[in-house]
Amino acid sequence: MDNSHRNDRRFRARLLLGAAALAVVAPLSIPGVAAADTPAAPSPAPATAEPQWTTRAVAPGVEVRTGTLRNPAATPSWTITVQAEVKARYTGAQAWAAVGPESWASQTADRLRAAGLEPVVTRIPWPDYADTPRGLMGVRVRIGSFPTQDAARSVAARVTAAGLRNVVEWTGYDVDQPADVENISVAVIDPRKFRGTVEATHGGNVADRETTSSVAARLGSLVGVNGGFFVTSDADGVQGIMAGIGAYDGELTSMAVGSRAALILEDGGRRTRIADLTTTVTARAGRAEHAVEGINRTPGRLRNCGRPGAVPTVEPRHDTTCTTTDELVKFTDDYVHALPAGAGVQVVLDAKERVVSVGDRTGTVAPGQTVLQGIGDSAGWLTEHAKVGAKLSVTEDIRDDQGREVKLHARDSIVSAGPTLVEDGRTRIDAATEGVLDPQDLSFGFAWANNRQPRTMAGIDRQGRLLLVTVDGRLSGGSEGFTLAEGAAFMRSLGAVDALNLDGGGSSAMAVNGALVNRPSDATGERPVGDTIQVLPTR
Repeated sequence: MDNSHRNDRRFRARLLLGAAALAVVAPLSIPGVAAADTPAAPSPAPATAEPQWTTRAVAPGVEVRTGTLRNPAATPSWTITVQAEVKARYTGAQAWAAVGPESWASQTADRLRAAGLEPVVTRIPWPDYADTPRGLMGVRVRIGSFPTQDAARSVAARVTAAGLRNVVEWTGYDVDQPADVENISVAVIDPRKFRGTVEATHGGNVADRETTSSVAARLGSLVGVNGGFFVTSDADGVQGIMAGIGAYDGELTSMAVGSRAALILEDGGRRTRIADLTTTVTARAGRAEHAVEGINRTPGRLRNCGRPGAVPTVEPRHDTTCTTTDELVKFTDDYVHALPAGAGVQVVLDAKERVVSVGDRTGTVAPGQTVLQGIGDSAGWLTEHAKVGAKLSVTEDIRDDQGREVKLHARDSIVSAGPTLVEDGRTRIDAATEGVLDPQDLSFGFAWANNRQPRTMAGIDRQGRLLLVTVDGRLSGGSEGFTLAEGAAFMRSLGAVDALNLDGGGSSAMAVNGALVNRPSDATGERPVGDTIQVLPTR
């Protein structure tokens, strides 16, 4: 038997192990999918005995496998989930969750029976995450199993008439029953054999968005996947800027969100590792110093929060924009966009960190220059200490969760998202710590974390190989995606000893030789993203 056949058998065995692991994970289902990502009705999948995989040797040391996991025992359908009224943790506003207390479930079931409807009441346990409670999370109340979405909607109208808020859902996204179809792409990059580079890139502009496949085609990439979380709305800042730590070509271009997982690509991907990273940036003028709380983002707006002074929380909180009235933000010449305007002070520094000008917040960042913008008391600090012709230095410090300094060199890059999935060979999902769900607010994050979704993941195995993985979801063709727990189980099945979740949903994309090999779920087709990870041939 040749090595390619032996490797294929090992790979298939690992994937079968992964499929078995996915079938026994049991968190929960909560609505909350964005309107743009609402699925069409998935088609029933034909039953097959084992995964079907296609292998491509893209280059020495770079292999891509695409295939489908099918479970003939799965019988998903459309159903109606009654939503429980809760209060949003930080605002106190009315919000809704797909599970509620036992007393609520009992009363709701009685109301449904009085309306001539038969409820299905299910106790939902907390997911097996590293930092969430154990035991009962809540009780879910549903009505019926329907072959079509329209059939479910017709009955949902009766639930609404009974005075109960509800949502029509596809049960294939529930983790308390198996998925029937999952389309997966796996890229394996072996630095011992591959002679090119693996690097993160924002295309030369942190304030821009571009599709993964177009970046890959432009760079002549062998494999490309989408990277970290980024701003998608003008209300949250400038679209495309990263919502977490990002470094490209050895330069820090965005700061960490609290302490979140990041993929560190050293020396063009010759060495890779995953760690929770924090950042400390300081401006100094003589003996005076001041904390810098942002890089290349709008002062006063912090996507995903996770910085001192943020309101309503200083902790990481996914897809949430916190605010502050006092902070100092640095802009590099990778910020190719009009600078944020408004009240405050702006200081321009030359390449030798000498103050060129002090004035209003306006203009753009010239090549080779750096801009500092201050609002609130930080503006006063700049006014007092920034003098034209004097030096004003900015130092940056990146630390991992062991307190070790991460030094950036010219061929290093960092991509961040979260949460951690696997650590030291064991499943370790710190979903609450990294702010993707909130045990004190059942309306926040559970669909994102616990329902099956399209996902992109990165991992490292014991041989130091980089694993880049996408799973399609929310597709009319049937692929249903992974929960976080299923993603962790799958990465472990591939041999990952460390793994993290990258950006997902409509952002999930993998391109091979510049062409997509997966089916993104974004309503517009392939979504433009803030940064990507590209596997590049020798230049």
